[in-house]
Amino acid sequence: MNLILWRHAEAEDAPEGGDDLARSLTPRGEREAARVGAWLDRTLPEGTRVLCSPARRCEQTALALGRKFKLMPELAPDSGVEALLKAARWPDARQPMLIVGHQPTLGQTVALLLGMAEGTCPVRKGGVWWLRARERHGQLQAVVVTVQSPELMVV
Repeated sequence: MNLILWRHAEAEDAPEGGDDLARSLTPRGEREAARVGAWLDRTLPEGTRVLCSPARRCEQTALALGRKFKLMPELAPDSGVEALLKAARWPDARQPMLIVGHQPTLGQTVALLLGMAEGTCPVRKGGVWWLRARERHGQLQAVVVTVQSPELMVV
């Protein structure tokens, strides 16, 4: 199984007491999302399922991919690793899964799957971590396929 984790691109700061889910991408975030979305569109395997947090900034990031996606409350900013892995059906999903979500959940997911100490894996805004499940010697492993950052991508 391929699990692709894409953190939303740069977003506006939330006004004090404002609705965190309503935050939009900044102009820079829109450029980052477009750059990463173009790369993902060229690179993702056919049949990849795209799941997205209901936060506006994640929805705008996913729109840059130009593919259908499903908004999932289970991927909201206050969700945890268990909710993300359940939504992605890790490691049993037949099709590749792209999750558009938030820190710290994405980094915590990477850390858990790679056997790192909890909280040791920050995921940059707009960044992508692509992991693959495999079985070796009867044991499930997660391997890193690629890590991408928006500032290093060429459109």
